[in-house]
Amino acid sequence: MPTSYDYGKAEVCAWIRAHFPPHSTILDVGAGDGKWRRLLREYETMDAVEIFTPTAMALRALPYRHVFNDDIRRFEYERYDLIIFGDVIEHLSPQDAQAVLAYAAERCLDMVVAVPWLYAQGPVGGNVHETHLQPDLTPEIFAERYPMLEVLHDPGHGYCYYHKKEVGA
Repeated sequence: MPTSYDYGKAEVCAWIRAHFPPHSTILDVGAGDGKWRRLLREYETMDAVEIFTPTAMALRALPYRHVFNDDIRRFEYERYDLIIFGDVIEHLSPQDAQAVLAYAAERCLDMVVAVPWLYAQGPVGGNVHETHLQPDLTPEIFAERYPMLEVLHDPGHGYCYYHKKEVGA
């Protein structure tokens, strides 16, 4: 699997641009090959957090404001306008993912969570963090585990984007 599918990225980038001006602060979690950084070039205050050291080192070649080589389960931060979890949640246990998303929800205006359905994966390229700890995810299971999120864009292909539910929804 590529670091992140391209399905629906153009539509999600358009949504981001419509809701967040270029001076917005963005945190790219599990930044991988830096796809979101390349897609959202106009956002000057975009930071990345990446657990795998070789990948984090490579990300420093991209125009991120800061690249943090850290585990999102322990990473502390104050506030971002938008937090992008591009293909991250499936790599965490349900309990860890719930805790990470709850922490993030209190520290951002919105978040984008991209997730594949029913995708088993082990370590890739020597990176044990590539293992999917939630290979059972479906739209129904995702809705049950993460009720604070709602569909942002469903491009099909066994892949979907979510964001924070509107207040009162």
